[in-house]
Amino acid sequence: MNETEPLDHSVCKATVRPIRDALDVLNGKWKLPIIVALTFGEKRFGEIAKEIDGITDRMLSKDLQDLVTNGLVRRTVEDTFPIKVTYALTPHSQSLNEVIESLRKWGILHRAYLVNEEK
Repeated sequence: MNETEPLDHSVCKATVRPIRDALDVLNGKWKLPIIVALTFGEKRFGEIAKEIDGITDRMLSKDLQDLVTNGLVRRTVEDTFPIKVTYALTPHSQSLNEVIESLRKWGILHRAYLVNEEK
């Protein structure tokens, strides 16, 4: 694009909108770690909490609810005594596998970059 061409704001908006949509669903510090924890199988609330250092019960509850609402996590309540509640990934969550793997690889590269910058 040269300096005489007008900016096409509709193209920019069309590019930003789906990124914004994805960030609205996955925003925050804990949602992706919750999804990663559940990639290893169905878990109860306490099991998830033990696997994610630093998350509070309140935040775990809120983010699980958001992930259920967005169709990424399935919440199952078993009619037993006491009631058993489990969480598992939905088939739709599989669409995040490539994204999560890319973020993992970038995180490794970025950490190495930061370590090298400190020298």
